[in-house]
Amino acid sequence: MALALIARKEINLHVFLDERSAAFAALGVGLQHGMPAVVLSTSGTAAVEFHPAVVEAHEARIPMLVCTADRPPELHGVGAPQSIDQQHLYGSSVRLFVDSGVADDTEMNEWRLMAQRALAASRAIPAGPVHLNLAFREPLIASPNSLPVSTDAAIPLTEIGMPNSQDVAWVNELCARRHGVIVAGRGVRQPASIVALAERLGWPLIADPRSGCRRSEVSSPVLVPHADAIVRHESVKLLKPEVILRFGEPPTSKVVNGWLAASGANYVVVSPSDALHDPDRVVERQFLADIEAFASLIEGEPSGPDWLSRWQQMSTLASDAIQTALDESQTLNEPLVARVVGEYLPQGSSLMVSSSMPIRDLEWFSPTIVPEVLANRGANGIDGVVSTALGVALATGATVGALVGDIAFLHDANALLGLARRGVDLRVVVVDNDGGGIFSFLPQATQIDPDVFETLYGTPHGADLLGIATAYGVKTVQCVTKSELITALASRGPIVIYVRTSRIDNVEIHDRLNRAVTDALSHAGL
Repeated sequence: MALALIARKEINLHVFLDERSAAFAALGVGLQHGMPAVVLSTSGTAAVEFHPAVVEAHEARIPMLVCTADRPPELHGVGAPQSIDQQHLYGSSVRLFVDSGVADDTEMNEWRLMAQRALAASRAIPAGPVHLNLAFREPLIASPNSLPVSTDAAIPLTEIGMPNSQDVAWVNELCARRHGVIVAGRGVRQPASIVALAERLGWPLIADPRSGCRRSEVSSPVLVPHADAIVRHESVKLLKPEVILRFGEPPTSKVVNGWLAASGANYVVVSPSDALHDPDRVVERQFLADIEAFASLIEGEPSGPDWLSRWQQMSTLASDAIQTALDESQTLNEPLVARVVGEYLPQGSSLMVSSSMPIRDLEWFSPTIVPEVLANRGANGIDGVVSTALGVALATGATVGALVGDIAFLHDANALLGLARRGVDLRVVVVDNDGGGIFSFLPQATQIDPDVFETLYGTPHGADLLGIATAYGVKTVQCVTKSELITALASRGPIVIYVRTSRIDNVEIHDRLNRAVTDALSHAGL
């Protein structure tokens, strides 16, 4: 199978020494292009290593073709090496499982039909991973030229249709002359269309970084970039929306999502994915449709100047308060790192963000963001982040940044294997607070014995992350100040950019930033 793939010059082939890293790189290709990459392994535990990435692809609706080699039936159950039960290995996390049986030249006319079926299943609604289990008998060498001639048969693909006119009419009637909020998340392809709708309705726009609505080229006064800090203030009780229009997935902020859920508003979702993100059970209706087409058909007039202007006033006060508080810092802290990375990666780049504190800091504290933002938020795991970023870089050939914590970096250190010779411009920013920093924000941090907390939650590792990167042959640099980080981000990768922080200080900095916003709103009489 590997020989057949490398013989096809139109296929870009990349070899990984770690199967889990390979699978997450394939995930990155699908995340970027919407077309599945083929990821291939030998039989046995190698195939098991694919499972975390398969789960993420399933939850995030990312296409992927997972090909696992297998031993023939006569070598199962007799102690043959690398022989495990690979039937339905990934359970319900795949759109289709195909066991091809042992490769037999007499059945080669069925192979392309099997491949077409697998590709169609991977790209259908919902998109996701497909598992092909491929058994081979020795000798494991054959001529790839024995494949049947390709046909022009079209591969059936499911496309998101145009909005139903009755659905649009229902939304238009719901929005007429009412105060509302627009929420944008992953799934938005043309951010300008959502910004234009918010301006047309006169509604504030709360945008997750992955929506693209916070990109510098579509910046608008309707955007409320620091909603997490704003809705913590008591004055927001006077700004309850009557309608919530969400396009795509919800934001990361637990505070914002909790405020939306408690508002009592009519909550409507438009999404190109069949997955309903509604843990609070408050969504009234979800429409499976092309987001941009649906948004363009929503009519309405601004719902009165006071509604939007009040949000804009609070947004300006919050932005100024956060900027002032961050400017007071002489050295880098985690919110400032996220802000600088989002601002100073070059135009046309992508940024892969870990699903712990980095995605939250980017959402909470970055007003405008230059790169396209990606994150593995399907299952919200922190493994495979650097490998996914590498997959994006291999797929695009453009600059890709990765913003990760130390635990996520250690989880995926094997992504650095061979990185220096892959020819990619991957700039990995690692924030090292020697443990699981996000857990310091939980009640357990103050309610249980400190030693027990450190053992179970803090999990300090004491590892030399710069030494690890150097051992893999990757260029490294350590940054202490904002100017040093800006300079490092301008360096062509592959490079690991290291920032040391403190978990205790990080909690205090977040509290200080939120207090700064609350004080600014209170002093303004809001």
